[in-house]
Amino acid sequence: MSASMLSGSNSARKASLFVKRGMQLLVQGNVEASLTMFENALLSDPRQKPYLWQRGLSLYYANRFAEGAVQFREDVAVNPNDTEESIWCFICEARVQGVENARKQFLEVGQDRRPVMQKAYKLFKDGGLYHEAEGNAEDAKSAILAACRTPYGLRSGDYMASLAKVHCKCRGWEL
Repeated sequence: MSASMLSGSNSARKASLFVKRGMQLLVQGNVEASLTMFENALLSDPRQKPYLWQRGLSLYYANRFAEGAVQFREDVAVNPNDTEESIWCFICEARVQGVENARKQFLEVGQDRRPVMQKAYKLFKDGGLYHEAEGNAEDAKSAILAACRTPYGLRSGDYMASLAKVHCKCRGWEL
């Protein structure tokens, strides 16, 4: 194995560790520290940039919506069936440009194999589940708190379920 291949492998491994730590920090509600870890991942291995959807989530919670949208667009460019990133891109762009403008440039994705994600995509694209994007804080709060209180939200340990709790913490909503 060549020295450059070993170096690339080392860089990818180091970047992966930074990403894992960034994810842990975001779940703990430490948005800024998570962004530092994701930036360290990029410094270690810049080739990871289009795959760092986790960074996009941290950018969103840091209110860096335009940067978040760019991150999610880059992710969908390399993973054209990525429903969640298309939705997150829409939410970021809605916060910057308004819902109608964001909807006009909604990222088209391929067929997601998960029926629930197909439905979520349609609801965001055509109207529906977007209280946060609309800036409707009361309805967003009600929906997010309800999600946190479901059995799945309470016990799953799933990264996206944890994100609902991060959302509450970032918005100052008591669970």
